[in-house]
Amino acid sequence: MIELGVLLLVCAAVFTLIAVAAVVKVLLWVVLLPFRLLFWAVAGLLFLPFLLLKALIGGLLMLLALPFLILGALAAALVAILIPLLPLLLLFGLIWFLVRDGPEALVRG
Repeated sequence: MIELGVLLLVCAAVFTLIAVAAVVKVLLWVVLLPFRLLFWAVAGLLFLPFLLLKALIGGLLMLLALPFLILGALAAALVAILIPLLPLLLLFGLIWFLVRDGPEALVRG
């Protein structure tokens, strides 16, 4: 019976430590929030020119890559349309091969 009491006491102590740690974490988060906001505002203003430069370079690279992307998309669409039509094309080719006229003689005589 004493073991159960000790186990209960240990569980209560662990729960208390977890609760205290959570409260301390929340308090530190609230106390340091203005400093974090100030840091992010200053860092955002400092890095804004770099972000604008990154957007400019990305836009120029996209303008260079856009024709290739369009050609790739058109080729993919063409392949996606033609691959399901291959059995029909083969069937029409076979029918055409069977009903076409025979080869003409090269020499008339």
